[in-house]
Amino acid sequence: MGSNEPQIKVLEISINIKTRSIICVQDPRLHQDDLWHTHVDYEICLHTNSMCFRKKTSCVRRRYSDFVWLRHCLERNALIIELPKLPPWNPFFSLKNKEQVSKRMKGLQEFLESVLQNPFLLSDSRLHLFLQSDLSIPRIERCALGKTRYTVAEAIQLSKSGYYNSEDKTSCDSDCESWTQSGSMQNELFESSRGLVPSLSFSPVCYRVLLWGLMWPHQANFV
Repeated sequence: MGSNEPQIKVLEISINIKTRSIICVQDPRLHQDDLWHTHVDYEICLHTNSMCFRKKTSCVRRRYSDFVWLRHCLERNALIIELPKLPPWNPFFSLKNKEQVSKRMKGLQEFLESVLQNPFLLSDSRLHLFLQSDLSIPRIERCALGKTRYTVAEAIQLSKSGYYNSEDKTSCDSDCESWTQSGSMQNELFESSRGLVPSLSFSPVCYRVLLWGLMWPHQANFV
């Protein structure tokens, strides 16, 4: 039996959002440990839309020995995976030698890029703390084992917020610092969690399609 009513076609839209992670190792800085010893650290900046990460943009500072520790941890946790190599340790490394610095930063960045391409390695909480928290290496180990008063998620979410300072020797030796001094931690986490949705760039057409689907969901079927 025919009908004169107009037929509404259901529009099926398939939107594939490609996961992207851009990581950069930059800004080497020399630190004086004591009268005879110095070390160089680097800024690690991560920009990602991956749901694996709690923060979509983060910057931390790590030194070469921290990378050696990270690779050792990942190697123990992923015995069947061949991990990328780190740039070799150089006993004569000098910040004044631009070629050495550039070569090391390039090697460290390529190492992290390879690690981020492996879904299995992304499941290691120590990797996330290494990339997105201000915690020192000993504190990362304790946090990953659940031996701190804060969780991995809290350590990442509250980094750079003033609750702790990784360069403060006192706070590095104690887990009871200012985490317990503020009753607004939950509010801080709630406010910060609003930024967990990835910031993606859509074309005008895609944006209108998404908006149309939200306003009239019964007329659009998103696959």
